[in-house]
Amino acid sequence: MTRACSNKEHDPEKWEPVFGQDHAQTKSLTLNYRHAFHAGNFADVFKHALLARVLLHLREKDAAFRVIDTHAGAGRYDLTGDEAQRTGEWRDGIGRLLASPPDGEAASLLEPYLGLVRELNSNGEIRIYPGSPWVAAALARPQDRLLFCELHPEERVVLETNFARDRRAKVSDLDGWATLKAFLPPPERRGLVLIDPPFEQPDEFRRMERGLIEAHRRWATGLYLLWYPIKDTRETEAFARRLARLGIARILRAELVVGPVHADGGLSACGMIVVNPPWKLQPELLAILPALADCLGNNAAGRYRLDQLTP
Repeated sequence: MTRACSNKEHDPEKWEPVFGQDHAQTKSLTLNYRHAFHAGNFADVFKHALLARVLLHLREKDAAFRVIDTHAGAGRYDLTGDEAQRTGEWRDGIGRLLASPPDGEAASLLEPYLGLVRELNSNGEIRIYPGSPWVAAALARPQDRLLFCELHPEERVVLETNFARDRRAKVSDLDGWATLKAFLPPPERRGLVLIDPPFEQPDEFRRMERGLIEAHRRWATGLYLLWYPIKDTRETEAFARRLARLGIARILRAELVVGPVHADGGLSACGMIVVNPPWKLQPELLAILPALADCLGNNAAGRYRLDQLTP
C-alpha cells in the first residue's frame, strides 16, 4: 500500500443464482442485507466519489450512455433512521469529509459528489445520503438511460418510489448477475456497469470474476466498476492476480484503508476494480485518494493503493 500524507461496509444489497447455484438457497441468503446500516460510511464515500468522476467523463461525449447498477439498494438513505443511528458509520465517512473537506485539486475533483450530498441536505444538517442510483441519476443527462436492479422487495419498493417520475430510469427485480446476460450490450453501446454485491457469501470474489468474464465477453468496450471489501488481504490479492490473467486489457485497481485490517473485525478497507477506465481517471485518483486517506483514516492509519493490473 502507498501511504497517504495522513493526519464499513458498503452500498447495495442481495443477489442469487449465479452460474448454476441453487436459486432458492442463494436468494434466502442475499435478501438479508440492508445497506441503511452502512450508508455514508468511508466505503460509500470512496465508491461514490469514484463513480461520480467516471460519470463526468462519460458526459464529455454527446452520445447517450447507459448505467447498469446490478445491486442498487434503495437509492437514498435516511441517516436519522434507526438503522443508520444504530451504527453511526456515516459520521466517520461523509460526516467527517463534509466537516473537514480537502483543499486544492482534490477539493475540485470531489465537489461534484459532495455537491450532490449538500443538495439533499440544504439546511446544513446531514440527514439524507445518496446511494449509487441517486448519484447516477443526478449526473446523467436527458438522453442517458439507467437500469437499477434490486432483489430485496422492501428495498425495491423504495427504489421504485424514488425514481417513479424519472423516465430515464428502470427498476428491475432481476438478479444482478442475470442482468449482465440479459442487458449487455446495451443499445447505447456506451456506459458503465457498477457491480457492488453485499459479500455475504463465501465465494463472492469468484462470482465477481465469473460475472466480469461473462459481461466482458458480451460488451468488451463497456466500463466496469467492481467494488469489494478488504477483510482478508490474501483473498483480495489472489482475486487481483486472477483478474490480471484474464486477458482483459486496461484494468485499474484503487484501494482505500482507514484502519487496521482484520478478517474477523469491522470493515476498514475496500477497493474498486475499474475496467476500461477513462484516461484521465488515474491522475485524478492520485489527487483524490491521498485526500480521502488523510481525512477518513483513523489515528493516522489512512493509506491507499492505485495501480494497473493490466496496461
